[in-house]
Amino acid sequence: MSGTTTIAKTRTELFRTRLGSALRTTLACSIVGCTALYSPQPIKGYIKFPSISYVTTILIVLSDGTLGDAVRGCWHVLLATIQVMIFSLLSLQVIRPDNFSNCMAALAVATGAFVVALPKSTHLLTKRIAYGQLVIVYVSTVIHGAQEGVATHSIHVACSTALGAIASVLAMLLPLPYPRFAYNEARKFNQLYIENTSERLNCNIEAISASDNSTAVGFITKAKYLSTTGAKLLHSITTTLDGMHWERPQTLISNSCCIDPEEKLQDLEIPIRGMDIALSSGMSFPVGVIDEELRGVLLNCREQISQKLDQQAKCFVPFDTTTTQEMKQDIFNKNPSIAYKNLPTSFFLYCVQLLRDDLSISKKTDHVQKKAQKNDDSQCSSNKLRERLMNLIPSNQSLIFAFKSSLSLGFAVFFGLIYDRDNAYWSGLTIAISFVTGRQPTFSVANARGTGTAMGSIYGIICSFIFQRFVDLRFLALIPWVIFSSFLRQSRMYGESGAISTVIGALLILGRKNYSTPTQFGVARMAEATIGLTCFIIMEIILSPSRAATLAKSELSQTLRTLQDCIKQIAMITPNERDTSPSSYQALREEQKKLKSLVCRLREFTAEAEMEPNFWFVPFHTTCYSNMLGSLSRMVDLLLFVAYSMEHVSQLTQKDGVIWMDIQGQGNENVKIFKNRVAPILKSLEEITRTKSIKKLENELESKNVPRDLESQEYLNADAFGILNRDEEVDSITNSFLQHLEEIADKTLTNKDEEMLKIQILFHYSCFGFCTGSLMREITKIEGEIKELLIWENPASQTNFKEIHSKINALHS
Repeated sequence: MSGTTTIAKTRTELFRTRLGSALRTTLACSIVGCTALYSPQPIKGYIKFPSISYVTTILIVLSDGTLGDAVRGCWHVLLATIQVMIFSLLSLQVIRPDNFSNCMAALAVATGAFVVALPKSTHLLTKRIAYGQLVIVYVSTVIHGAQEGVATHSIHVACSTALGAIASVLAMLLPLPYPRFAYNEARKFNQLYIENTSERLNCNIEAISASDNSTAVGFITKAKYLSTTGAKLLHSITTTLDGMHWERPQTLISNSCCIDPEEKLQDLEIPIRGMDIALSSGMSFPVGVIDEELRGVLLNCREQISQKLDQQAKCFVPFDTTTTQEMKQDIFNKNPSIAYKNLPTSFFLYCVQLLRDDLSISKKTDHVQKKAQKNDDSQCSSNKLRERLMNLIPSNQSLIFAFKSSLSLGFAVFFGLIYDRDNAYWSGLTIAISFVTGRQPTFSVANARGTGTAMGSIYGIICSFIFQRFVDLRFLALIPWVIFSSFLRQSRMYGESGAISTVIGALLILGRKNYSTPTQFGVARMAEATIGLTCFIIMEIILSPSRAATLAKSELSQTLRTLQDCIKQIAMITPNERDTSPSSYQALREEQKKLKSLVCRLREFTAEAEMEPNFWFVPFHTTCYSNMLGSLSRMVDLLLFVAYSMEHVSQLTQKDGVIWMDIQGQGNENVKIFKNRVAPILKSLEEITRTKSIKKLENELESKNVPRDLESQEYLNADAFGILNRDEEVDSITNSFLQHLEEIADKTLTNKDEEMLKIQILFHYSCFGFCTGSLMREITKIEGEIKELLIWENPASQTNFKEIHSKINALHS
């Protein structure tokens, strides 16, 4: 691999990508502007609404789009145009254009938006473009209804939208210096990601082999920075995968619906994250069990993995399985005592072997897959058909989104027409491209859009003044502004919403002709945009009244509930349960996937709550939630390792001719101790996080007159709450596993195959022991953060966990 760190290379590549995207956005807007301003009159006659052309172009190209994204955008434009054409032609035929009033136009926009938004399967880009088309069609009908025919505005809007889509594709095809293909982008970022993985592996191996603490800390710190860069590269790769399918439609047919295209990337990422967890588990350096022989084994493994990664970096293909088979050799053969001497080191080596042998822990193993293979082919097609049919049925979320879009656009158009009939387009068009199907930080998005609109309009007004003698040259002033807006999209302050409003604000002044003076138009458009954003905010508050901070706390409770379900599934299956073991392993995997999705949702709510204003509410404790998210993310990874090791220990101990009943009996005993200690704590934490406030809890107890003990003043029928001791109890569980591992190692076996089997069991079980101990350690961290959160939210009350939990139990009992 190259000596240059991938942190610097990634920054350079991301800058080039964003600059290229900005230049292509400028090119696409230039194509639209030149066509709308300087094309022959027969063509220009159909491009009556360049505003929707610019909006379409920006929506498709601005977000680092590729050719595949542009082709997909054209498909969404076609779907949106068909829906709007059918709806608008029918409504205008029934209600003649000269009969349209302000109320009628607002009602038509609201109805059309509801119809477009209701199907769950319709893509968000299709909905946004359709919203914009509906606003322009019906506002134009109110303004010019008597002079135009039934289909005139619909046709002009369709042609203007098509121009934006075609300009997007042309901008991606033209060489700058070569067409922007999604495949090339994915391959480029894939190569960078593989180099990043190699660097992270090298840092981790150097850290665990370090001869002193300061050297190890330096490598661990560098690995953390590389991990952040790797996450960005993974995100860049996954965002280009869909575009690859649109550039190569045959992949949509050849790929099975049951294959995850990101699976190979995760097979690289998860073992590396496991090494990070091992190094951050309180190791002391130098590590005593890492001798010269083992250090040499690690360096040899690093070379083997680097060769394999180099092979994949050169071509965007899976690993060469033949090379993998040649490299397969148990890393633990020479020193199995590591397993019971140092669990973090053992787990680190376990992850190295997973990475070296290209083993996937995120999917079912072969013996489970063989049983499920017969049903997979038939289930895959039936599941796909069932999913498509279910997407046609409106869900509660799609109904809320449809009402939100309908009412917001309807009121925006109505009040916009009342305020300024000639410029009423902008009240609806400003928010037509603002909607998302899920939640978003409403006030932050509205503020970013309002600020962006003002910035773009002011820039357009200033440039119009500067170029007032050279009107045809003022379009050149858009080039630096579009580039600036493209980079503005990456900022936390403005984001995508603010960047889109910023660039459109200038485009609508500098990229059009035949409107009032730029100053009058800019002021009128800002006023209309304010009307639209006000309607948008009010409807969001009415239909989604829950604050993000409230939802984050509720999601935290649900996450802790699911974490309990994951813990319940942990067990060492005995041989007489052979038939039920695969379903048990898969149950843990399914719960782990559910936990992972909940953690992702919690992260989204946390990010939204961090951005939203607090008003008169208690400020959101961002640090506390960030720390809990870190612990929960690590537990998601640890549970995957638990499922993998649990499955393999049970599978290996079921081999014919080998009796390991006592091993699994002691293993189940250790698991039982772990579960009995952790489960009540998680249940108590879940109940505490569901409590809105201590004051309300006390008021409920007083109103229900819950009895207390006369002497101790404690509530009756209240279960005791035990707090985990971070050091002693984790060490107790760890020592129990270490003792059991030593018992396994002491078994005398003369058969070489059985000796190999013992070593495999030893290290799978050591992985299991390390993960359970680490889970316990992360739970203690969450416990501390929840206590801090309680103090933050209830500064005037005493926050004693035992007392609070007793009150909750007394109230429920």
